[in-house]
Amino acid sequence: MDMEAKRARFEEAMQIVYGPYEADHHDPSWQPSSNPGAWAYRGRYLWTDAFGVVNFITLSREYDSKAYVYLNLAKRLAETVHSVLGRTRDGSARLPRATDAEPLNGGLRIGKMDEEGPDCDGQYHHYLTLWMFALNRLAQATEEPKWNVLAVQLAKAIHPHFMVNRHGRESMVWKMSTALSAPLMANKGHLDDVFGFVVYQLLQQTSIQFGYSAAADSLDADIEQYGGIMDGAPKSLNGDPLDLGMGLWIAHFNREAGWARELSAQGRDIAWDRFLPTSTAPVTAETRLHWPAFRECGACLGIQCYCYSTNNDDVALTEGVRGGAAGLGRQPKV
Repeated sequence: MDMEAKRARFEEAMQIVYGPYEADHHDPSWQPSSNPGAWAYRGRYLWTDAFGVVNFITLSREYDSKAYVYLNLAKRLAETVHSVLGRTRDGSARLPRATDAEPLNGGLRIGKMDEEGPDCDGQYHHYLTLWMFALNRLAQATEEPKWNVLAVQLAKAIHPHFMVNRHGRESMVWKMSTALSAPLMANKGHLDDVFGFVVYQLLQQTSIQFGYSAAADSLDADIEQYGGIMDGAPKSLNGDPLDLGMGLWIAHFNREAGWARELSAQGRDIAWDRFLPTSTAPVTAETRLHWPAFRECGACLGIQCYCYSTNNDDVALTEGVRGGAAGLGRQPKV
């Protein structure tokens, strides 16, 4: 498939998720669809929309002459996420501790369909850090510091609520209630400490870059706390394609760090062993059939971010993924 055809499919996918939008000029009345894909209560799902913001930024670079249009779509999506997921499920009030001046001081809901039960709405640490990353990239792309300011605000607001002392050691929980008042999942998310460590560093670096870093906004203590938790826990990937992909993606930001070398070595081995035609333990067609497409998308993303242009073997791996090896490139059901 040539590049123009890929861009067309990319644009088509974004319009399926976010509804029709005008790509030739800025339409200030545009609103993202209130029903973007599965699991989204009142139309917004934090994980999906983090990728949505980054995708609009990508389109702004693919179509340089229309960059302004796509960046405005990204900003409108971000504003809508904050107005929906930064409020209670009925939309009547901001989340606890959030104010008009600090709208993300109460965190952001996941956007799950159920208010109660085993898969209820709440706040996920790894979703929140991915959203911080999206805001950080929006600040970089638009050269508007306010988006990174919001990301730092969110980072400082949610961090203490996910930290616990477990058997005398600092650790984390991976899901909190919507109000951040109680843990809903008491164990630590697989890569939550690593995500926090890397993303908070990116936010801090961008604050310095824009020249507004202040002691009150420093994330140094939070970064140190994440680092301490990382030091006390082994780094491992479980073979799930999304875990593989996100592990390689987060490792590519700091390839030479010991933790990144550890994760990337495992990730590359898993990719070679399971996701290519030469695999020794390939993923079966039946397994792939029942995987949500976003898990395979995560694997592709991570492999290409980490491995592209690193060495000849890794180039072969990325080309295999691009070619749809082992079903990773199959067209998902939308």
